[in-house]
Amino acid sequence: MKIEHIGLWVTDLEKMRIFYETYFNATASELYHNKKTSFHSYFLTFNDGARLELMQRDDVTERNHKEESLGFAHLAISLGNKSNVDTLTNILVMEGYTLLNPLRTTGDGYYESVIADPEGNRIELTV
Repeated sequence: MKIEHIGLWVTDLEKMRIFYETYFNATASELYHNKKTSFHSYFLTFNDGARLELMQRDDVTERNHKEESLGFAHLAISLGNKSNVDTLTNILVMEGYTLLNPLRTTGDGYYESVIADPEGNRIELTV
């Protein structure tokens, strides 16, 4: 068994697609549009085959939480080694993305940082 994909509601579909393509080498599917429901989505595929569905619909407009809440907490992306984590963290911070947790080794042994994507979703950059 494997998780087929994770879906993420977004406000700015194109901005979010470009972010994940630019910094995480994701490849986007063709834009799907259901005219009846005003639903739009892209499936983003990462090099290892993992997929993230970015979804937008006119009636999904508000976040139900500010920082932490029940439900999905973050997306963790393994970058392979500490140097890659350091490099991408520094690039994202220099380009204006919010660093939520600095580079560190966690109590359970992960080397990581946590940044916010363009819509404030938490992304763990890990080894």
